[in-house]
Amino acid sequence: MITIPYLTAVSTYFSYGLLFAFGQLRDYSRRIFDWWSTNNLHGYAPICLAHEDFYIRRLYHRIQDCFGRPISSAPDAWVDVVERFSNDNNKTLKRTTKSTRCLNLGSYNYLGFGSYDEYCTPLVIESLKKFSPSTCSSRVDAGTTSVHAELEECVAKYVGKPAAIVTGMGYATNSAIIPVLIGKGGLIISDSLNHTSIVNGARGSGATIRVFQHNTPAHLERVLKEQIAEGQPRTHRPWKKIIVVVEGIYSMEGEICQLPEIVSICKKYKAYVYLDEAHSIGAIGKTGRGVCELLGVDTADVDIMMGTFTKSFGSCGGYIAGSKDLIQYLKYHCPAHLYATSISTPSAQQIISAIKVILGEDGSNRGAQKLARIRENSNFFRAELQKMGFEVLGDNDSPVMPIMLYNPAKIPAFSRECLRENVAVVVVGFPATPLLLARARICISASHSREDLLKALQVISKAGDLTGIKYFPAAPKKQEEEKDTIKLD
Repeated sequence: MITIPYLTAVSTYFSYGLLFAFGQLRDYSRRIFDWWSTNNLHGYAPICLAHEDFYIRRLYHRIQDCFGRPISSAPDAWVDVVERFSNDNNKTLKRTTKSTRCLNLGSYNYLGFGSYDEYCTPLVIESLKKFSPSTCSSRVDAGTTSVHAELEECVAKYVGKPAAIVTGMGYATNSAIIPVLIGKGGLIISDSLNHTSIVNGARGSGATIRVFQHNTPAHLERVLKEQIAEGQPRTHRPWKKIIVVVEGIYSMEGEICQLPEIVSICKKYKAYVYLDEAHSIGAIGKTGRGVCELLGVDTADVDIMMGTFTKSFGSCGGYIAGSKDLIQYLKYHCPAHLYATSISTPSAQQIISAIKVILGEDGSNRGAQKLARIRENSNFFRAELQKMGFEVLGDNDSPVMPIMLYNPAKIPAFSRECLRENVAVVVVGFPATPLLLARARICISASHSREDLLKALQVISKAGDLTGIKYFPAAPKKQEEEKDTIKLD
């Protein structure tokens, strides 16, 4: 739970209020001038209503240059950011032919597979030559190759489940498969900070949805008790099935799920566990097998394991792993499997090759080195940010590090200052986060060297001083030195 300092909350509300007031004034002026202008859509309802479009026009456009920055290189430790300019106060941005080499703290390239790899890339190129970039078909028509079959076997073995099914898009894995697993008469209990793909999948299922406080097993148990006692709305009949949906690492908080406690509660009340490991699979655990391995949870106790290949494996798509009966059922009913174009064969080959490197099946120990490096980099960077006085969310070992900004004016100020010093960061505000909880989200990679991290810390510290986002006092240097000194009697 984030506790916002009182003065910070007041100043943030005041800033949004000011932006809202000036935005409304400009809208009023615009309506007056538009009164005399001709409109070819006379008689049509506006496709974007004024209040729906207000946030984009009056708030987002002011800082649009901080989002969607195009790159012209692989998302490695350093990346080429294409320069843009605007002639209409950021309403539209035009690309130039120039680019700036920046330290990349925004991509999900956790293990460094997003760029050239000595083992993976030649195999991907060979696959591209043999199979072409696309299958041009769904899995049930002509879109299944030998590589797809090998990928599903490889994923199932890697995560510790009997079988797996892969899809071409991580977002669609949740949004298309949750409605297949549960429907009317069922109950979904979802963490309050679950990803949008889970939220949309749950809404599309027709099941009743209840939310429990973020990563709070005690509240989950209370919700389960109440819902089991009450039963279905109006009829009060028993629920047909109950699914509890959580994430391994929460992408906007960097927190690791309290999975052992949640699994124990779900066992007690006979509820299924759906675990989204989009950000944890491949990134944490001794052999990169995710939150189950890190926290010592038997994968047999997690009924449905979901993950994506876009973060740790340098590819695209997602998977569901579970029992053979479950996967067979999904292959007959899941629209992402039946109707969507299958994952491209070169992308599938990239995933297989990356898993082999992680497990050391490429004949080297590079996988173990990558896992050790991302853990060391993440814990070092988090500790240094906290020493500087930043409010950093998340847990140790997590490669996701949100730095709290709060005030809307600090979103563009922090982003632009970092970019000016050749450090590319991702800033996030409403509606991706609650109105008051704007943040910069740092993603650490195994491809970052210690020199890269020290440069990033120097730039972020300077930007933090300029924007006033060091909400805690910095740790005294003398005190730090004393902690590192061992006194012998």
